[in-house]
Amino acid sequence: MLSKLWLGTILTALSVSAVELQSRTLEAWNEYIQAGRFDMESRADGKKPFLWMNESADRAIRVRRGEVVVEPAAGRGTQEVPSGMIHHWIGALFIPGATIEGLKSVIQNYDGYQRIYRPAVVESKDLGCTTGGREFSMTWQRRVLFVNAAIQGQYWSHDVMLDDHRGYDISGTNRIQEIEDYGRRGEHLRVPDTGSGFIWRVHSVARYEERDGGVYLELEAIALTRDIPASLRWLVAPVVSRLSINSLTTTLRQTRQAVIAPPALVQSACRSRDGDVALVKSGGE
Repeated sequence: MLSKLWLGTILTALSVSAVELQSRTLEAWNEYIQAGRFDMESRADGKKPFLWMNESADRAIRVRRGEVVVEPAAGRGTQEVPSGMIHHWIGALFIPGATIEGLKSVIQNYDGYQRIYRPAVVESKDLGCTTGGREFSMTWQRRVLFVNAAIQGQYWSHDVMLDDHRGYDISGTNRIQEIEDYGRRGEHLRVPDTGSGFIWRVHSVARYEERDGGVYLELEAIALTRDIPASLRWLVAPVVSRLSINSLTTTLRQTRQAVIAPPALVQSACRSRDGDVALVKSGGE
Protein backbone atom coordinates (compact mmCIF):
# COMPACT_ATOMS: atom_id res chain seq x y z
CA MET A 1 0.00 0.00 0.00
CA LEU A 2 3.06 2.18 -0.24
CA SER A 3 2.56 5.48 -2.06
CA LYS A 4 2.29 4.34 -5.68
CA LEU A 5 -0.02 7.36 -5.95
CA TRP A 6 2.79 9.89 -6.24
CA LEU A 7 3.81 8.99 -9.79
CA GLY A 8 0.77 10.59 -11.32
CA THR A 9 0.93 13.75 -9.24
CA ILE A 10 4.33 15.10 -10.24
CA LEU A 11 4.06 17.06 -13.47
CA THR A 12 7.26 19.04 -12.96
CA ALA A 13 9.21 16.89 -15.41
CA LEU A 14 6.95 17.62 -18.38
CA SER A 15 9.50 19.83 -20.08
CA VAL A 16 12.70 19.76 -18.03
CA SER A 17 15.99 17.94 -18.41
CA ALA A 18 17.28 15.08 -16.27
CA VAL A 19 18.55 15.92 -12.79
CA GLU A 20 20.38 14.23 -9.92
CA LEU A 21 19.32 14.01 -6.30
CA GLN A 22 21.43 16.46 -4.29
CA SER A 23 22.91 15.64 -0.89
CA ARG A 24 21.29 18.67 0.72
CA THR A 25 17.91 17.55 -0.63
CA LEU A 26 18.36 14.11 0.91
CA GLU A 27 19.45 15.65 4.22
CA ALA A 28 16.26 17.73 4.34
CA TRP A 29 14.22 14.60 3.58
CA ASN A 30 15.86 12.59 6.37
CA GLU A 31 15.25 15.41 8.85
CA TYR A 32 11.58 15.55 7.83
CA ILE A 33 11.13 11.78 8.22
CA GLN A 34 12.82 11.85 11.62
CA ALA A 35 10.33 14.48 12.79
CA GLY A 36 7.57 12.16 11.60
CA ARG A 37 8.98 9.38 13.78
CA PHE A 38 8.65 11.63 16.81
CA ASP A 39 5.01 12.21 15.86
CA MET A 40 4.41 8.45 15.63
CA GLU A 41 6.03 7.96 19.02
CA SER A 42 3.66 10.54 20.52
CA ARG A 43 0.68 8.72 19.04
CA ALA A 44 1.89 5.31 20.21
CA ASP A 45 2.64 6.61 23.71
CA GLY A 46 -0.74 8.27 24.11
CA LYS A 47 0.61 11.82 24.18
CA LYS A 48 -1.73 12.65 21.29
CA PRO A 49 -4.63 10.76 19.68
CA PHE A 50 -3.46 7.54 18.05
CA LEU A 51 -5.61 8.23 15.00
CA TRP A 52 -5.38 11.53 13.15
CA MET A 53 -9.14 11.42 12.48
CA ASN A 54 -9.80 11.74 16.23
CA GLU A 55 -8.09 15.13 16.34
CA SER A 56 -11.26 16.61 14.84
CA ALA A 57 -14.83 15.72 15.87
CA ASP A 58 -16.15 16.62 12.41
CA ARG A 59 -13.48 14.50 10.71
CA ALA A 60 -14.27 11.50 12.93
CA ILE A 61 -18.00 11.77 12.19
CA ARG A 62 -17.39 11.93 8.44
CA VAL A 63 -15.14 8.85 8.51
CA ARG A 64 -17.57 6.90 10.70
CA ARG A 65 -20.46 7.51 8.28
CA GLY A 66 -18.44 6.09 5.36
CA GLU A 67 -16.58 9.01 3.79
CA VAL A 68 -12.97 8.82 2.63
CA VAL A 69 -11.41 11.92 4.17
CA VAL A 70 -8.13 13.20 2.66
CA GLU A 71 -6.32 16.36 3.71
CA PRO A 72 -2.81 17.84 3.70
CA ALA A 73 -0.86 16.49 6.66
CA ALA A 74 1.03 19.76 6.92
CA GLY A 75 0.45 23.17 5.37
CA ARG A 76 -1.02 22.83 1.90
CA GLY A 77 0.42 19.37 1.36
CA THR A 78 3.77 20.42 -0.07
CA GLN A 79 6.93 21.87 1.42
CA GLU A 80 9.90 23.25 -0.44
CA VAL A 81 13.36 21.95 0.46
CA PRO A 82 16.70 22.67 -1.26
CA SER A 83 16.37 21.48 -4.89
CA GLY A 84 13.27 19.46 -4.07
CA MET A 85 9.77 19.24 -2.66
CA ILE A 86 8.22 17.10 0.06
CA HIS A 87 4.59 16.10 -0.49
CA HIS A 88 2.73 15.02 2.66
CA TRP A 89 -0.92 13.95 2.67
CA ILE A 90 -3.09 11.85 4.97
CA GLY A 91 -6.38 10.04 4.50
CA ALA A 92 -8.75 7.93 6.59
CA LEU A 93 -11.72 5.61 6.15
CA PHE A 94 -13.79 3.03 8.03
CA ILE A 95 -14.11 -0.61 6.92
CA PRO A 96 -17.30 -2.06 8.46
CA GLY A 97 -17.18 -5.72 9.47
CA ALA A 98 -13.39 -5.88 9.05
CA THR A 99 -10.78 -7.13 11.51
CA ILE A 100 -7.14 -6.17 11.91
CA GLU A 101 -6.08 -9.62 10.73
CA GLY A 102 -8.17 -9.22 7.60
CA LEU A 103 -6.72 -5.79 6.92
CA LYS A 104 -3.14 -6.94 7.46
CA SER A 105 -3.67 -9.89 5.12
CA VAL A 106 -4.23 -7.29 2.40
CA ILE A 107 -1.67 -4.59 3.17
CA GLN A 108 1.06 -7.19 3.77
CA ASN A 109 0.21 -9.20 0.66
CA TYR A 110 2.93 -7.65 -1.49
CA ASP A 111 2.61 -10.28 -4.23
CA GLY A 112 -1.01 -9.20 -4.57
CA TYR A 113 -0.41 -5.45 -4.94
CA GLN A 114 -0.39 -5.75 -8.73
CA ARG A 115 -3.99 -6.97 -8.50
CA ILE A 116 -5.21 -4.86 -5.58
CA TYR A 117 -3.80 -1.55 -6.77
CA ARG A 118 -3.99 -1.87 -10.54
CA PRO A 119 -3.56 -0.19 -12.91
CA ALA A 120 -0.94 1.94 -11.11
CA VAL A 121 1.02 -1.06 -9.80
CA VAL A 122 1.96 -3.26 -12.75
CA GLU A 123 4.29 -5.68 -10.93
CA SER A 124 4.93 -6.57 -7.29
CA LYS A 125 6.86 -9.24 -5.42
CA ASP A 126 7.37 -10.24 -1.81
CA LEU A 127 11.12 -10.55 -1.22
CA GLY A 128 10.79 -12.19 2.19
CA CYS A 129 11.38 -11.48 5.85
CA THR A 130 14.37 -9.68 7.35
CA THR A 131 15.41 -9.00 10.93
CA GLY A 132 13.58 -5.67 10.72
CA GLY A 133 10.38 -6.79 8.99
CA ARG A 134 9.75 -7.55 5.34
CA GLU A 135 11.10 -6.41 1.96
CA PHE A 136 9.26 -6.23 -1.36
CA SER A 137 9.55 -4.77 -4.85
CA MET A 138 7.09 -2.87 -7.02
CA THR A 139 6.93 -1.35 -10.46
CA TRP A 140 4.59 1.60 -10.81
CA GLN A 141 3.33 3.20 -13.98
CA ARG A 142 1.18 6.26 -14.47
CA ARG A 143 0.09 8.17 -17.56
CA VAL A 144 -0.74 11.85 -17.12
CA LEU A 145 -1.37 13.86 -20.28
CA PHE A 146 1.50 12.88 -22.59
CA VAL A 147 3.81 11.75 -19.77
CA ASN A 148 4.32 8.00 -19.29
CA ALA A 149 6.18 7.68 -15.97
CA ALA A 150 7.41 4.36 -14.61
CA ILE A 151 9.41 3.58 -11.48
CA GLN A 152 10.91 0.34 -10.17
CA GLY A 153 11.78 0.14 -6.50
CA GLN A 154 12.66 -2.05 -3.56
CA TYR A 155 11.09 -1.30 -0.20
CA TRP A 156 11.10 -2.27 3.44
CA SER A 157 8.10 -2.57 5.73
CA HIS A 158 7.89 -2.88 9.51
CA ASP A 159 4.69 -3.45 11.47
CA VAL A 160 3.98 -3.01 15.18
CA MET A 161 0.95 -4.15 17.21
CA LEU A 162 0.48 -1.94 20.27
CA ASP A 163 -2.26 -4.20 21.63
CA ASP A 164 -4.96 -6.53 20.29
CA HIS A 165 -6.88 -3.64 18.72
CA ARG A 166 -4.31 -1.09 17.48
CA GLY A 167 -1.25 -1.20 15.29
CA TYR A 168 0.67 0.51 12.53
CA ASP A 169 2.80 -0.33 9.51
CA ILE A 170 5.71 1.85 8.33
CA SER A 171 7.21 1.48 4.86
CA GLY A 172 10.05 3.17 3.02
CA THR A 173 12.39 2.82 0.09
CA ASN A 174 15.66 0.92 -0.14
CA ARG A 175 16.12 1.87 -3.79
CA ILE A 176 14.13 3.64 -6.51
CA GLN A 177 15.02 3.72 -10.21
CA GLU A 178 13.22 5.45 -13.03
CA ILE A 179 12.46 3.28 -16.07
CA GLU A 180 13.41 5.01 -19.29
CA ASP A 181 11.26 4.25 -22.39
CA TYR A 182 8.95 2.03 -20.37
CA GLY A 183 7.08 -0.49 -22.52
CA ARG A 184 9.29 0.10 -25.54
CA ARG A 185 12.09 -1.92 -27.10
CA GLY A 186 14.76 0.33 -25.56
CA GLU A 187 13.36 0.11 -22.03
CA HIS A 188 16.08 0.35 -19.35
CA LEU A 189 16.66 1.38 -15.75
CA ARG A 190 18.30 4.70 -14.97
CA VAL A 191 21.03 4.94 -12.34
CA PRO A 192 19.43 5.40 -8.88
CA ASP A 193 18.87 9.06 -7.89
CA THR A 194 19.04 10.28 -11.49
CA GLY A 195 16.38 10.98 -14.09
CA SER A 196 13.35 13.26 -14.29
CA GLY A 197 12.89 13.45 -10.53
CA PHE A 198 9.29 12.19 -10.51
CA ILE A 199 10.11 10.35 -7.29
CA TRP A 200 13.29 10.37 -5.21
CA ARG A 201 12.00 8.75 -2.00
CA VAL A 202 8.70 7.59 -0.52
CA HIS A 203 7.62 6.87 3.05
CA SER A 204 4.24 5.85 4.41
CA VAL A 205 2.56 5.10 7.72
CA ALA A 206 -0.64 3.06 7.91
CA ARG A 207 -2.40 3.19 11.28
CA TYR A 208 -5.36 0.97 12.12
CA GLU A 209 -7.71 0.45 15.03
CA GLU A 210 -10.42 -2.20 15.39
CA ARG A 211 -13.59 -0.97 17.11
CA ASP A 212 -17.22 0.02 16.42
CA GLY A 213 -17.77 -3.19 14.44
CA GLY A 214 -14.95 -2.67 11.96
CA VAL A 215 -11.50 -1.18 11.40
CA TYR A 216 -10.48 2.44 11.06
CA LEU A 217 -7.61 2.83 8.62
CA GLU A 218 -5.58 5.91 7.87
CA LEU A 219 -2.67 6.26 5.47
CA GLU A 220 -0.04 8.95 5.78
CA ALA A 221 1.89 9.28 2.52
CA ILE A 222 5.11 11.26 2.10
CA ALA A 223 7.18 11.67 -1.07
CA LEU A 224 10.32 13.52 -2.10
CA THR A 225 10.49 14.87 -5.66
CA ARG A 226 12.43 17.43 -7.65
CA ASP A 227 11.34 21.00 -7.19
CA ILE A 228 8.80 22.76 -9.39
CA PRO A 229 10.34 25.57 -11.47
CA ALA A 230 9.15 28.95 -10.19
CA SER A 231 7.76 29.85 -13.61
CA LEU A 232 5.44 26.79 -13.54
CA ARG A 233 4.61 26.64 -9.83
CA TRP A 234 1.41 28.69 -10.05
CA LEU A 235 0.09 26.32 -12.73
CA VAL A 236 1.42 22.97 -11.52
CA ALA A 237 0.90 23.20 -7.74
CA PRO A 238 -2.94 23.10 -7.81
CA VAL A 239 -2.87 20.15 -10.21
CA VAL A 240 -0.43 18.27 -7.97
CA SER A 241 -2.69 18.82 -4.97
CA ARG A 242 -5.83 17.69 -6.80
CA LEU A 243 -4.20 14.54 -8.17
CA SER A 244 -2.67 13.76 -4.77
CA ILE A 245 -6.12 13.80 -3.19
CA ASN A 246 -7.60 11.64 -5.95
CA SER A 247 -4.76 9.12 -5.85
CA LEU A 248 -4.78 8.72 -2.07
CA THR A 249 -8.57 8.39 -2.09
CA THR A 250 -8.33 5.66 -4.74
CA THR A 251 -5.66 3.79 -2.78
CA LEU A 252 -7.78 3.77 0.38
CA ARG A 253 -10.89 2.65 -1.50
CA GLN A 254 -9.00 -0.15 -3.24
CA THR A 255 -7.72 -1.32 0.14
CA ARG A 256 -11.23 -1.30 1.61
CA GLN A 257 -12.58 -3.25 -1.35
CA ALA A 258 -9.85 -5.89 -1.04
CA VAL A 259 -10.57 -6.28 2.69
CA ILE A 260 -14.31 -6.61 2.16
CA ALA A 261 -14.08 -8.98 -0.81
CA PRO A 262 -10.55 -10.41 -0.93
CA PRO A 263 -9.98 -12.56 -4.07
CA ALA A 264 -7.69 -15.13 -2.42
CA LEU A 265 -5.09 -12.52 -1.52
CA VAL A 266 -4.11 -13.79 1.92
CA GLN A 267 -0.51 -14.83 2.50
CA SER A 268 1.88 -15.17 5.44
CA ALA A 269 3.47 -12.03 6.84
CA CYS A 270 6.20 -11.03 9.26
CA ARG A 271 4.73 -9.66 12.46
CA SER A 272 6.08 -7.83 15.48
CA ARG A 273 4.43 -7.21 18.81
CA ASP A 274 7.05 -4.71 19.90
CA GLY A 275 5.82 -1.24 20.70
CA ASP A 276 9.24 0.40 20.36
CA VAL A 277 9.08 2.83 17.44
CA ALA A 278 12.87 3.07 17.43
CA LEU A 279 13.00 -0.32 15.76
CA VAL A 280 11.89 1.29 12.49
CA LYS A 281 14.66 1.57 9.89
CA SER A 282 16.26 4.95 9.64
CA GLY A 283 18.30 6.98 7.17
CA GLY A 284 18.01 7.46 3.43
CA GLU A 285 14.53 6.04 2.86
